[in-house]
This record gives sequence, structure tokens and C-alpha cells, in this order.
Amino acid sequence: MAEDPRLTHIGASGEAHMVDVSDKLETVRIATAHGFVRMAAETLDIIRQGNAKKGDVIGTARLAGIMAAKQTANLIPLCHPLMLTKVTVAITEDEDLPGLRIAATAKLSGKTGVEMEALTAVSVACLTIYDMAKAVDKAMQIGGIELVSKTGGKSGDWRRDGD
Repeated sequence: MAEDPRLTHIGASGEAHMVDVSDKLETVRIATAHGFVRMAAETLDIIRQGNAKKGDVIGTARLAGIMAAKQTANLIPLCHPLMLTKVTVAITEDEDLPGLRIAATAKLSGKTGVEMEALTAVSVACLTIYDMAKAVDKAMQIGGIELVSKTGGKSGDWRRDGD
């Protein structure tokens, strides 16, 4: 847990505000998040074969995740607009789910972290997969969306236990 357990976006009177990062040092900051979409094995086959009616599910979801990371400040009220230097979204098949696993990494050199950008990328990639395949599988499940690591900044590096 962080050294200071207070919420940074809440003022003394309980009002929400954007954190002032002007006095922070610029550091390279990288964050990675994961998630998954569980689906019927038949749905995974349709996606794998490229037979989804809406087109290339994996390619579209990857692009949607990258675009979403760049729009995080427009989606989450107190996030700072950031000049991301890199966003990657990897989508891999997992027969054991069955379904698709999503990993997103966001990077910049700046005064605030990119955790929300990585989490937003994963979330929107998962939602895009659902949207593109829902015609054949409305029972798909989105889950496991979590930050797995972050580097840089005053709080230093962090990694989820077991990863």
C-alpha cells in the first residue's frame, strides 16, 4: 500500500479535483494492464478464422485499445491529458478460457503515471471484442481487468504479486 493512504483527488472538504503535478519531476513511466474475454469455443474459432460478420475482431480491438488510451482524459474526469510516446495492445488466444487475453502497455516521459491509460486500453479492447462477436455469443464475459505493473514516478516501481 502507498505510504500516504489519503485519496489524491479528494480535497479537505470532500470535493473532487485534478491533482496538481506541476512540481513533480518528469520520469519515464510505463504501465501494463491485463484483461480477458471468455467466450464459447465456437466463437473463438469464428474469430480465429476471420469469419466474424463485422470483420477483423483482433485487429479492430487492438486499434480500439490504442485509440482509447489516447482518449483517457476525455473519458475519466480527473485524468490529465498525456502525450503518450507508446501504446501497445497484444491480444492472444487462450484455449483454456476459452477466449482472448488482452495486455496493454502505455509509456511516456512525464509528471504523471499512465496506469489509467493502460487500463482504459484493455477495457475498450475487451468491449470491442464483445461488440464485434456478440451476434454469435451474447454470453461472453469480460473480466480480470487489472494493473499488473507500473514504473517511474515518486512512488517508484510496483508489480502485482505473482506476475
